[in-house]
Amino acid sequence: MESKNYELVLCIVNAGFSDEIMKVAKEAGAKGGTVIRGRGTANPDAEEKFHIVVQPDKEIVLIVVQENIKDDVLTAIYTNAGLETPSQGIAFSVPVTRAVGMND
Repeated sequence: MESKNYELVLCIVNAGFSDEIMKVAKEAGAKGGTVIRGRGTANPDAEEKFHIVVQPDKEIVLIVVQENIKDDVLTAIYTNAGLETPSQGIAFSVPVTRAVGMND
């Protein structure tokens, strides 16, 4: 069995934008993901500094990808759904130390 390295890409966006995130992530090579509903909070100083209004209703998109496409997926997400877009998304990744049931 070949060992593969995976990363968990997490993207937090305003509610209603998770379909767009999944579309661009799949175009960058992701196979699928999971969406969790959430609520966001922000420091009023941060809202003023970044000239944004934080919408409380959020969607968190979780996408496990092979490590070699992680940067492509993150770039695609941020290009299409970053802070400067209506989705006001942020994205980051964390290493996956072990994965089972992955179907590549």
